[in-house]
Amino acid sequence: MRRLRLRVPGEGRDDGRSWLRGAPPPRWVRLLPLVLVVVVAAAALFAPNPKDLGFLLGAIPPLAVLSYGPLATAGLGVLVLALLTVPDSTLNRPGDTDLLTVTFVSLLSVFISFVRSRRDAQLDTERTVAEAVQQAVVPPLPERVGPVGCLGLYRAAQRGTLVGGDFYDVRMGPGGVRAVLGDVQGHGLAAVSTVVSLLGAFREAVLDQPDTESVAARMDRRLVVDSSAVRHAELFATALVLEFSADARTVRMVSCGHPAPVLLRDGAAHEIELTAGAPLGLGLAEVDPPKEGTLELLPGDRLFLASDGVWEGRDVRGAFYPLPERLAAHSGAEPDVLARRIWDELVRHCGTVRDDATMLVLTPGLTPSAARTRD
Repeated sequence: MRRLRLRVPGEGRDDGRSWLRGAPPPRWVRLLPLVLVVVVAAAALFAPNPKDLGFLLGAIPPLAVLSYGPLATAGLGVLVLALLTVPDSTLNRPGDTDLLTVTFVSLLSVFISFVRSRRDAQLDTERTVAEAVQQAVVPPLPERVGPVGCLGLYRAAQRGTLVGGDFYDVRMGPGGVRAVLGDVQGHGLAAVSTVVSLLGAFREAVLDQPDTESVAARMDRRLVVDSSAVRHAELFATALVLEFSADARTVRMVSCGHPAPVLLRDGAAHEIELTAGAPLGLGLAEVDPPKEGTLELLPGDRLFLASDGVWEGRDVRGAFYPLPERLAAHSGAEPDVLARRIWDELVRHCGTVRDDATMLVLTPGLTPSAARTRD
């Protein structure tokens, strides 16, 4: 599968969660209680009054709560009490009040660790279910659909989610491969229901609609119907719909208010001149359909499609990320490397990418085996 989930600087783990936001704690947190035991024991050998260090041992059970389960926390609590009471220990002179306090803190830590472990298990289950549902909405792309190589990069703006207000899909139709990339109003989980409706309409239209204009009209009608069912909904979306010929030598496309694809050819990036129609959801696709354009393709050509989160990324001074220029600079890279470099540069340019960001790299061309068959 060629769909990338990229790490964002400052978010910790690759899944977008730091250990303070539900991810497993880093190794240094797990080692902290054991390190503290070793430090106190070593200091007790050299300090003039080692009994004065005993209070530090009381911090070990609460530290264990951060990363250990109830059994391990209980074991560390027993170790602390042993160090404070074993006759051979130089830390065996705590007062009765101190000993009772450490015992109470240890028991309380075991209880908190039990509750945390149960909560973490429940959160992991819920996250697994949520990821499965989101993957069903926007599943990973295969490496190829017919004669077209595919790579998608999707970065939802809302932390901890896999799906936001962008969408893409590539499907085999009756006359060739059809693809869509779009951006709905809003971002994050609030836009997911609209994404589901539009993807469903696209996947159905791919099977029986004769051209890209008809596919766009079907998606537009779906959004109009959804808007009419909700008072003051005002739903709309921009989208690109493409259809490659059976031999992948031409591509037809329509734009519903979305930036046109960028053609990568011979080390240069060319912005395709494509007349944009009205966005989806306004009910104009059947009255005034978007104008379809046709592009002749050469061997080695690639098409780069991106959502507004990429095209409209700005730095603190308001300067846009120069996407065409950067695409030209990286045009020779493999699709996965190209997408990763663009994403990394976008993050550096913007600091924080606050909108859903989606990229789709399409590489038309028959596989070597298919080319030999045709010959």
